[in-house]
Amino acid sequence: MNVLIKQAKIIFPKSELHDQTKDVLIKNGVIEKIGNNIKDEKAKLIKSKNLHVSIGWMDIGSNCGEPGFEHRETLESLNDCAASGGYTAIALFPNSDPIVDSKSSVQYILNATTDLTIDFYPIGALSKKCKGEEITEMMDMAQNGAIAFSDGQNSILSNGVLLRGLEYVKSINGLIINRPQDKSLGGDKDIHEGTISTSLGLKANPNISEFLCLERDIRLAQYAESKLLVHQISCKESVDTISEIKDKNIYASVAYLNLCKTEDSLATFDVNSKVNPPLRSEEDRQALIKGVTKGHIEVITSNHVPLEKELKKKEFVYADGGAIGLQTCFSGVNTFADKLSLKKTVTALSINPRKILGLEIPEIKEGEQANLTLFDPEENWTFTKAVNKSKSENSPFLETEFTGKVIGVINGKKSHFNNY
Repeated sequence: MNVLIKQAKIIFPKSELHDQTKDVLIKNGVIEKIGNNIKDEKAKLIKSKNLHVSIGWMDIGSNCGEPGFEHRETLESLNDCAASGGYTAIALFPNSDPIVDSKSSVQYILNATTDLTIDFYPIGALSKKCKGEEITEMMDMAQNGAIAFSDGQNSILSNGVLLRGLEYVKSINGLIINRPQDKSLGGDKDIHEGTISTSLGLKANPNISEFLCLERDIRLAQYAESKLLVHQISCKESVDTISEIKDKNIYASVAYLNLCKTEDSLATFDVNSKVNPPLRSEEDRQALIKGVTKGHIEVITSNHVPLEKELKKKEFVYADGGAIGLQTCFSGVNTFADKLSLKKTVTALSINPRKILGLEIPEIKEGEQANLTLFDPEENWTFTKAVNKSKSENSPFLETEFTGKVIGVINGKKSHFNNY
């Protein structure tokens, strides 16, 4: 299918076309022409009042149910969520059943997603069964397609295990991803230690459970002279620490909900706002936004964690933490993180994830394969059950009206366009 994108502002800071409004003609998955007043009556016409185009977005650390929990999410439904949310690629966490901790499980993900719209990159487990006790066959997985290594939703608590992982990946210039969270300090709780937790009388997760672990992770990475992504930081102290780091091998990400919402969302016991890392104070939220603005936090993630209703429809204390987010990540940030520029948001969604993972960055250039996200930052839309592509419904944004809509994605000869 040929596609003609009309009058789209190009958001691609590394290109001379950045901030220019152009027509883009795509034939057989390749960008044939970029210019003004391009015509092609046979091509599918894409236009919007304030159409924008960037290279395709990529998410680091999405969670899927398949294999093992297909009732939560399949690879196909995850593909639909991601494409609807503007993504052309996903680096997938290993927390399935079985865990992605061997070359066969890595190959399963790659083989099962060959024909889907977006590109899947498996993240191999750092430790066997993500228990944090014994290192996996990391080199074997890397040779079979693992893009990085992490225990995903489980933080590595053992200094020795994390250090060995950091040392092992050096030989392949690989990346370790770890969420800093010391469970012994309340890090297993999904509500911030603050005014809301106090008023509700709930055991909570203090900032120190994160930034104390973050400082350890950084020191170990520097000792090993290895690459580390400190994943989904959520508090001001972590931002302050990251901002002082000059090591080019240390990176940081933030979950989009922590840029959009605060602990106040839990005052009504909203189980869909119970997530990990927890929503923290307004001071923390503003520090995170500032961290992205200044480039200290390079990546914004969806923190997509699909869960069945039975795990959410419980008393607040017993409900599992987690929310779906692929379809609402961009719109949420564009609507609620109003101090964050569009350029910074798109860079954190598209260029930086690939740069950190060592992937080739697509080009918006004639003759190049199309890998594009189309969006309108001013168009309003509402996220409802009817437009939700996930098999799960655990979102704090159901029935929320957003400003900023994804129009569609083009990934070579494959494409997806939203009709809501």
